Amino acid sequence: MQRRDYLLKKLGWSLLTIGFVLVLNFFLFRILPGDPTSSIAKDPRLTPETRAALAERFGLDKAIFLDLGGGNPFDSQFFAYIGRLAQGDLGTSFNFNRPVAVLLGERLFNTVLLVLSGQILAIVLGVGLGLLAAWKNKTAFDAGAITFSLAAWSLPTFWLGILLLIIGSAVFGLPTAGKQTVGVDYASWWEQAVDVARHLILPTLTFTIVLLGEYMLIMRSSVLEILSEDYILTAKAKGMSHTQILRHHAMQNAMLPIVTLIALNLGFTVAGAIQVETVFSWPGIGSMIYDAVRRQDYPVLQGAFLLIAVSVVLANLAADLVYGYLDPRVKAP
Repeated sequence: MQRRDYLLKKLGWSLLTIGFVLVLNFFLFRILPGDPTSSIAKDPRLTPETRAALAERFGLDKAIFLDLGGGNPFDSQFFAYIGRLAQGDLGTSFNFNRPVAVLLGERLFNTVLLVLSGQILAIVLGVGLGLLAAWKNKTAFDAGAITFSLAAWSLPTFWLGILLLIIGSAVFGLPTAGKQTVGVDYASWWEQAVDVARHLILPTLTFTIVLLGEYMLIMRSSVLEILSEDYILTAKAKGMSHTQILRHHAMQNAMLPIVTLIALNLGFTVAGAIQVETVFSWPGIGSMIYDAVRRQDYPVLQGAFLLIAVSVVLANLAADLVYGYLDPRVKAP
Protein backbone atom coordinates (compact mmCIF):
# COMPACT_ATOMS: atom_id res chain seq x y z
CA MET A 1 0.00 0.00 0.00
CA GLN A 2 2.81 2.39 0.92
CA ARG A 3 4.63 1.67 -2.31
CA ARG A 4 1.47 2.25 -4.37
CA ASP A 5 0.84 5.61 -2.63
CA TYR A 6 4.48 6.55 -3.19
CA LEU A 7 4.23 5.79 -6.92
CA LEU A 8 0.90 7.63 -7.29
CA LYS A 9 2.35 10.67 -5.52
CA LYS A 10 5.39 10.72 -7.83
CA LEU A 11 3.18 10.24 -10.90
CA GLY A 12 0.92 13.11 -9.81
CA TRP A 13 3.86 15.47 -9.36
CA SER A 14 5.20 14.44 -12.78
CA LEU A 15 1.88 15.28 -14.48
CA LEU A 16 1.72 18.60 -12.61
CA THR A 17 5.25 19.45 -13.77
CA ILE A 18 4.41 18.66 -17.40
CA GLY A 19 1.29 20.86 -17.14
CA PHE A 20 3.38 23.75 -15.81
CA VAL A 21 5.91 23.28 -18.64
CA LEU A 22 3.09 23.38 -21.21
CA VAL A 23 2.06 26.85 -20.02
CA LEU A 24 5.63 28.12 -19.58
CA ASN A 25 6.59 26.85 -23.05
CA PHE A 26 3.93 29.01 -24.66
CA PHE A 27 4.73 32.32 -22.94
CA LEU A 28 8.53 31.86 -22.85
CA PHE A 29 8.98 32.27 -26.61
CA ARG A 30 6.40 35.08 -26.96
CA ILE A 31 8.70 37.44 -25.02
CA LEU A 32 11.45 37.08 -27.64
CA PRO A 33 12.11 40.38 -29.44
CA GLY A 34 11.20 40.72 -33.12
CA ASP A 35 8.32 39.77 -35.39
CA PRO A 36 7.98 36.09 -36.41
CA THR A 37 6.44 37.11 -39.75
CA SER A 38 9.72 38.84 -40.65
CA SER A 39 11.51 35.52 -40.21
CA ILE A 40 8.81 33.61 -42.10
CA ALA A 41 8.84 36.04 -45.01
CA LYS A 42 12.54 36.52 -45.66
CA ASP A 43 11.92 38.80 -48.63
CA PRO A 44 12.01 42.44 -47.38
CA ARG A 45 9.98 43.52 -50.41
CA LEU A 46 6.82 41.80 -49.14
CA THR A 47 3.91 44.17 -48.68
CA PRO A 48 2.16 44.73 -45.31
CA GLU A 49 -0.89 42.93 -46.75
CA THR A 50 1.20 39.82 -47.43
CA ARG A 51 2.66 39.91 -43.92
CA ALA A 52 -0.86 40.24 -42.48
CA ALA A 53 -1.97 37.23 -44.53
CA LEU A 54 0.97 35.20 -43.16
CA ALA A 55 0.12 36.24 -39.60
CA GLU A 56 -3.49 35.15 -40.16
CA ARG A 57 -2.34 31.87 -41.73
CA PHE A 58 -0.42 30.90 -38.56
CA GLY A 59 -2.84 32.52 -36.06
CA LEU A 60 -0.38 35.24 -35.05
CA ASP A 61 -3.01 37.95 -35.58
CA LYS A 62 -4.99 36.74 -32.54
CA ALA A 63 -4.58 37.88 -28.94
CA ILE A 64 -1.86 36.02 -27.03
CA PHE A 65 -3.86 35.00 -23.93
CA LEU A 66 -7.42 36.42 -23.80
CA ASP A 67 -9.31 38.36 -26.48
CA LEU A 68 -10.69 41.39 -24.65
CA GLY A 69 -11.93 43.07 -27.82
CA GLY A 70 -15.57 42.09 -27.27
CA GLY A 71 -15.58 38.75 -29.13
CA ASN A 72 -14.97 35.26 -27.82
CA PRO A 73 -12.37 35.79 -25.03
CA PHE A 74 -10.95 32.30 -25.60
CA ASP A 75 -10.27 32.91 -29.31
CA SER A 76 -6.55 33.43 -28.64
CA GLN A 77 -3.17 31.90 -29.48
CA PHE A 78 -2.88 30.30 -26.04
CA PHE A 79 -6.20 28.43 -26.08
CA ALA A 80 -5.63 27.41 -29.72
CA TYR A 81 -2.26 25.95 -28.60
CA ILE A 82 -3.86 24.07 -25.69
CA GLY A 83 -6.67 22.82 -27.97
CA ARG A 84 -4.18 21.44 -30.51
CA LEU A 85 -2.15 19.74 -27.78
CA ALA A 86 -5.30 18.08 -26.42
CA GLN A 87 -5.69 16.50 -29.88
CA GLY A 88 -2.02 15.43 -30.00
CA ASP A 89 -1.12 18.14 -32.53
CA LEU A 90 2.13 20.05 -31.88
CA GLY A 91 1.33 22.57 -34.59
CA THR A 92 2.88 23.48 -37.94
CA SER A 93 6.36 24.91 -38.40
CA PHE A 94 6.35 28.55 -39.56
CA ASN A 95 9.41 28.06 -41.76
CA PHE A 96 9.03 24.52 -43.09
CA ASN A 97 5.21 24.54 -43.26
CA ARG A 98 5.26 20.93 -42.04
CA PRO A 99 3.89 19.30 -38.87
CA VAL A 100 6.25 19.77 -35.91
CA ALA A 101 5.74 16.15 -34.81
CA VAL A 102 7.08 14.95 -38.18
CA LEU A 103 10.11 17.27 -38.00
CA LEU A 104 10.91 16.12 -34.45
CA GLY A 105 10.50 12.48 -35.42
CA GLU A 106 13.00 12.87 -38.27
CA ARG A 107 15.64 14.36 -35.91
CA LEU A 108 14.92 12.39 -32.72
CA PHE A 109 16.84 9.24 -33.67
CA ASN A 110 20.00 11.21 -34.50
CA THR A 111 19.95 13.02 -31.13
CA VAL A 112 19.19 9.83 -29.19
CA LEU A 113 22.07 8.08 -31.00
CA LEU A 114 24.48 10.88 -30.09
CA VAL A 115 23.30 11.44 -26.50
CA LEU A 116 23.09 7.74 -25.62
CA SER A 117 26.54 6.99 -27.05
CA GLY A 118 28.10 9.85 -25.05
CA GLN A 119 26.15 9.09 -21.88
CA ILE A 120 26.90 5.37 -21.84
CA LEU A 121 30.63 5.92 -22.42
CA ALA A 122 30.76 8.69 -19.78
CA ILE A 123 28.87 6.60 -17.19
CA VAL A 124 30.95 3.45 -17.70
CA LEU A 125 34.31 5.27 -17.74
CA GLY A 126 33.36 7.83 -15.06
CA VAL A 127 31.99 5.30 -12.57
CA GLY A 128 34.87 2.88 -13.17
CA LEU A 129 37.62 5.50 -12.89
CA GLY A 130 35.90 7.15 -9.89
CA LEU A 131 35.75 3.81 -8.10
CA LEU A 132 39.41 3.14 -8.90
CA ALA A 133 40.46 6.65 -7.78
CA ALA A 134 38.67 6.15 -4.43
CA TRP A 135 40.34 2.77 -4.01
CA LYS A 136 43.76 4.33 -4.79
CA ASN A 137 43.07 7.32 -2.53
CA LYS A 138 45.98 9.76 -1.96
CA THR A 139 48.15 8.16 -4.65
CA ALA A 140 49.53 9.61 -7.88
CA PHE A 141 46.69 7.95 -9.80
CA ASP A 142 44.11 9.63 -7.55
CA ALA A 143 45.76 13.06 -7.98
CA GLY A 144 45.89 12.63 -11.75
CA ALA A 145 42.25 11.50 -11.88
CA ILE A 146 41.08 14.54 -9.87
CA THR A 147 43.09 16.94 -12.06
CA PHE A 148 41.71 15.41 -15.26
CA SER A 149 38.14 15.39 -13.92
CA LEU A 150 38.22 19.04 -12.86
CA ALA A 151 39.73 20.08 -16.19
CA ALA A 152 37.17 18.07 -18.19
CA TRP A 153 34.26 19.39 -16.08
CA SER A 154 35.29 23.03 -16.51
CA LEU A 155 35.80 22.97 -20.29
CA PRO A 156 33.19 24.88 -22.32
CA THR A 157 31.38 22.37 -24.55
CA PHE A 158 31.59 24.41 -27.74
CA TRP A 159 35.33 25.18 -27.20
CA LEU A 160 36.16 21.51 -26.63
CA GLY A 161 34.12 20.57 -29.71
CA ILE A 162 36.01 23.04 -31.93
CA LEU A 163 39.36 21.85 -30.52
CA LEU A 164 38.54 18.17 -31.17
CA LEU A 165 37.19 19.06 -34.60
CA ILE A 166 40.53 20.64 -35.57
CA ILE A 167 42.64 17.81 -34.13
CA GLY A 168 40.38 15.04 -35.43
CA SER A 169 40.29 16.35 -38.98
CA ALA A 170 43.95 17.44 -39.25
CA VAL A 171 45.62 14.50 -37.48
CA PHE A 172 43.22 11.56 -37.93
CA GLY A 173 41.33 12.61 -41.04
CA LEU A 174 37.93 12.20 -39.39
CA PRO A 175 34.84 13.83 -40.94
CA THR A 176 33.85 17.08 -39.27
CA ALA A 177 30.25 17.72 -40.32
CA GLY A 178 26.97 15.95 -40.94
CA LYS A 179 25.82 12.40 -40.31
CA GLN A 180 27.24 10.81 -43.46
CA THR A 181 29.33 11.71 -46.50
CA VAL A 182 27.33 13.72 -49.03
CA GLY A 183 26.94 12.26 -52.53
CA VAL A 184 28.25 8.76 -51.73
CA ASP A 185 26.42 5.67 -53.02
CA TYR A 186 26.90 2.92 -50.46
CA ALA A 187 27.42 -0.61 -51.73
CA SER A 188 25.91 -2.12 -48.55
CA TRP A 189 24.28 -1.14 -45.27
CA TRP A 190 27.52 -2.05 -43.49
CA GLU A 191 29.48 0.50 -45.53
CA GLN A 192 26.87 3.14 -44.63
CA ALA A 193 26.99 2.18 -40.93
CA VAL A 194 30.78 2.53 -40.90
CA ASP A 195 30.51 5.99 -42.48
CA VAL A 196 27.91 7.09 -39.88
CA ALA A 197 30.12 5.72 -37.08
CA ARG A 198 33.10 7.76 -38.37
CA HIS A 199 30.97 10.92 -38.37
CA LEU A 200 29.79 10.06 -34.83
CA ILE A 201 33.29 9.75 -33.30
CA LEU A 202 34.11 13.44 -32.70
CA PRO A 203 30.70 14.61 -31.34
CA THR A 204 30.47 11.52 -29.11
CA LEU A 205 34.01 12.09 -27.80
CA THR A 206 33.10 15.71 -26.99
CA PHE A 207 30.00 14.59 -25.09
CA THR A 208 31.90 11.88 -23.23
CA ILE A 209 34.72 14.14 -22.03
CA VAL A 210 32.30 16.87 -20.86
CA LEU A 211 30.27 14.37 -18.76
CA LEU A 212 33.10 12.07 -17.71
CA GLY A 213 34.68 14.44 -15.16
CA GLU A 214 31.40 14.99 -13.31
CA TYR A 215 30.60 11.28 -13.00
CA MET A 216 34.14 10.50 -11.92
CA LEU A 217 34.29 13.14 -9.16
CA ILE A 218 30.84 12.30 -7.76
CA MET A 219 31.58 8.56 -7.76
CA ARG A 220 34.96 9.05 -6.07
CA SER A 221 33.60 11.23 -3.26
CA SER A 222 30.57 8.95 -2.80
CA VAL A 223 32.73 5.82 -2.48
CA LEU A 224 35.16 7.55 -0.07
CA GLU A 225 32.21 8.55 2.15
CA ILE A 226 30.85 5.00 2.14
CA LEU A 227 34.28 3.52 2.92
CA SER A 228 34.45 5.65 6.09
CA GLU A 229 31.21 4.14 7.51
CA ASP A 230 31.28 1.84 10.55
CA TYR A 231 29.75 -1.14 8.70
CA ILE A 232 32.70 -1.08 6.28
CA LEU A 233 35.05 -1.35 9.28
CA THR A 234 32.95 -4.26 10.50
CA ALA A 235 33.24 -5.93 7.10
CA LYS A 236 37.03 -5.53 7.22
CA ALA A 237 37.07 -7.02 10.75
CA LYS A 238 35.22 -10.07 9.39
CA GLY A 239 38.10 -10.64 6.99
CA MET A 240 36.41 -9.56 3.72
CA SER A 241 38.74 -8.55 0.90
CA HIS A 242 38.76 -5.04 -0.68
CA THR A 243 37.05 -6.43 -3.77
CA GLN A 244 34.26 -8.05 -1.71
CA ILE A 245 33.74 -4.84 0.30
CA LEU A 246 33.53 -2.71 -2.84
CA ARG A 247 31.20 -5.14 -4.63
CA HIS A 248 28.85 -6.09 -1.77
CA HIS A 249 28.80 -2.94 0.41
CA ALA A 250 30.24 0.16 -1.24
CA MET A 251 29.00 -0.01 -4.86
CA GLN A 252 25.24 -0.17 -4.24
CA ASN A 253 25.17 2.67 -1.71
CA ALA A 254 27.60 4.80 -3.72
CA MET A 255 25.37 4.50 -6.82
CA LEU A 256 22.51 6.51 -5.21
CA PRO A 257 23.92 9.98 -6.12
CA ILE A 258 25.00 8.65 -9.54
CA VAL A 259 21.41 7.60 -10.30
CA THR A 260 20.20 11.12 -9.45
CA LEU A 261 22.98 12.65 -11.53
CA ILE A 262 22.15 10.50 -14.57
CA ALA A 263 18.48 11.54 -14.40
CA LEU A 264 19.33 15.22 -14.06
CA ASN A 265 21.96 15.02 -16.78
CA LEU A 266 19.44 13.80 -19.35
CA GLY A 267 18.05 17.32 -19.51
CA PHE A 268 21.45 18.99 -19.49
CA THR A 269 22.82 16.65 -22.15
CA VAL A 270 20.05 17.70 -24.55
CA ALA A 271 21.00 21.32 -23.81
CA GLY A 272 24.61 20.34 -24.43
CA ALA A 273 23.49 18.63 -27.64
CA ILE A 274 22.53 22.06 -28.98
CA GLN A 275 26.18 23.14 -28.82
CA VAL A 276 27.68 19.83 -29.97
CA GLU A 277 25.24 19.40 -32.86
CA THR A 278 25.82 23.00 -33.96
CA VAL A 279 29.63 22.66 -33.93
CA PHE A 280 29.56 19.36 -35.86
CA SER A 281 26.46 20.15 -37.98
CA TRP A 282 24.86 16.97 -36.61
CA PRO A 283 21.24 16.78 -37.87
CA GLY A 284 19.53 16.37 -34.50
CA ILE A 285 17.00 18.16 -32.32
CA GLY A 286 19.71 20.42 -30.83
CA SER A 287 20.66 21.96 -34.18
CA MET A 288 16.96 22.26 -35.04
CA ILE A 289 16.36 24.23 -31.81
CA TYR A 290 19.28 26.53 -32.72
CA ASP A 291 17.78 27.24 -36.16
CA ALA A 292 14.27 27.67 -34.69
CA VAL A 293 15.52 30.29 -32.19
CA ARG A 294 17.14 32.29 -35.01
CA ARG A 295 13.95 32.12 -37.10
CA GLN A 296 11.49 32.54 -34.18
CA ASP A 297 9.72 29.35 -35.19
CA TYR A 298 7.47 29.13 -32.10
CA PRO A 299 5.76 25.79 -32.85
CA VAL A 300 9.11 24.00 -33.33
CA LEU A 301 10.52 25.51 -30.12
CA GLN A 302 7.38 24.60 -28.15
CA GLY A 303 7.39 21.04 -29.48
CA ALA A 304 11.12 20.51 -28.89
CA PHE A 305 11.07 21.90 -25.35
CA LEU A 306 7.95 19.91 -24.51
CA LEU A 307 9.73 16.76 -25.70
CA ILE A 308 12.78 17.63 -23.59
CA ALA A 309 10.63 18.38 -20.52
CA VAL A 310 8.72 15.10 -20.80
CA SER A 311 12.03 13.21 -21.20
CA VAL A 312 13.47 14.84 -18.06
CA VAL A 313 10.29 14.21 -16.02
CA LEU A 314 10.21 10.55 -17.10
CA ALA A 315 13.93 10.18 -16.32
CA ASN A 316 13.38 11.62 -12.83
CA LEU A 317 10.38 9.34 -12.30
CA ALA A 318 12.54 6.37 -13.33
CA ALA A 319 15.26 7.57 -10.93
CA ASP A 320 12.73 7.66 -8.07
CA LEU A 321 11.69 4.09 -8.88
CA VAL A 322 15.33 2.93 -8.99
CA TYR A 323 15.93 4.74 -5.69
CA GLY A 324 13.18 2.68 -4.14
CA TYR A 325 15.00 -0.46 -5.28
CA LEU A 326 18.48 0.65 -4.17
CA ASP A 327 17.41 2.20 -0.84
CA PRO A 328 14.38 0.53 0.85
CA ARG A 329 14.04 3.52 3.22
CA VAL A 330 12.73 5.59 0.28
CA LYS A 331 9.59 3.45 0.12
CA ALA A 332 8.44 4.77 3.48
CA PRO A 333 6.11 7.84 3.22
